[in-house]
Amino acid sequence: MTGQTQREPRRPLSSRRIELKVVPTVLIALLLASAGLTAWLYFGWYRTDQRTDEAVAHAAVRAASDGMVAILSFSPDTVDADVNAAKSHLTGDFLSSYDDYTRKIIAPAAKDKSVHITAAVVGAAVADLDPDSATVLVFVNQTTTSKDKPGPSVAASSVLVRLAKVGDTWLISKFEPA
Repeated sequence: MTGQTQREPRRPLSSRRIELKVVPTVLIALLLASAGLTAWLYFGWYRTDQRTDEAVAHAAVRAASDGMVAILSFSPDTVDADVNAAKSHLTGDFLSSYDDYTRKIIAPAAKDKSVHITAAVVGAAVADLDPDSATVLVFVNQTTTSKDKPGPSVAASSVLVRLAKVGDTWLISKFEPA
């Protein structure tokens, strides 16, 4: 070898042209992917959270509380009207099962044994909240009197109330003693 340094062969011009086209294409694809991810996060997560503010939570708690009082309160003279009023707070399968249960068991027992039950919500809080569904934990005291037991009997319970938004109204879709 004589003091000359060997040069690496130059890449062909065509491969440099391909590289000049591929790099911007990849960058544009990455930019579009990040824009798509940003849009998905905004519309799928952030914007959804913005539709579940304090007013929505308050409306869900109010609907669960009012519904619980309606479902759990009745008297022998007005049991049919009480049940019909309670059904206006319900939706879905729970409405069907409540209707069946009250028609077959609650209404006859209330009339035959003069059962009078008054429910009062003593506390309620949102456990889970989405724009179209909510879960509210409700604490209820029930006072019961009957022909057999004229003295009041008080029972405390807690219930997980699942709500579904139907139109602009929160309706009870499930009722689970907690």
